[in-house]
Amino acid sequence: MSDKPVLYTYFRSSSAARVRIALNHKGIDYEARPVNLLKGEQLSEEYVKVNPSGMVPYLIIDGHEFCQSVAILEYLEETRTERPLLPKDPVQRAQVRAIVGAICSDTQPLQNLGVLKTLPQEERAGYACRIITKGLAVVERLLEKTAGEFCVGDQVTLADCCLIPQLFNAHRYGVDFDKLPLIRGIEERASKLDAFHRAHWAQQPDCPAELRQ
Repeated sequence: MSDKPVLYTYFRSSSAARVRIALNHKGIDYEARPVNLLKGEQLSEEYVKVNPSGMVPYLIIDGHEFCQSVAILEYLEETRTERPLLPKDPVQRAQVRAIVGAICSDTQPLQNLGVLKTLPQEERAGYACRIITKGLAVVERLLEKTAGEFCVGDQVTLADCCLIPQLFNAHRYGVDFDKLPLIRGIEERASKLDAFHRAHWAQQPDCPAELRQ
């Protein structure tokens, strides 16, 4: 049996993308097992037997199984200390976690697929745009006190792993970036890094050919 970690993922899942970025950044080779959220594969009996939450991401690594992207990120950080994604300084560590929370707790859950499906089709894009716009405005204000080249200082952290996938959704739903100069700069710099490029939704094996860049 292979010891390679297995990541259950979906190409457009920003939660799964956070984990893809961290795995790439830390040089962890893994097997991607796509779960098609639009087709409801996450709710299939077969998948729920693997992951009772019926969501992605889900990571099998070191003989253990983990759901929830932030918990997975913390596990990877604590067990793979090379190429760290948390600063040594406790103030900066708290700043990273605050940005992670602003995205992963206060923004993304309010505009995920499950929520959007409760709305009429014609209202979904506008609703998602408003939610993401509000959330990113908060992040931009936080970055005024923390940003260097990246979200907190000049090194990639867990905050960047969470911010960049949220921007995938922001672009998809037409968020205006004119008032987000710090976020735009971080996005541009992150796009030049291999860990982020390989984690992009268009680079995933389950991304339809017509959507690939």
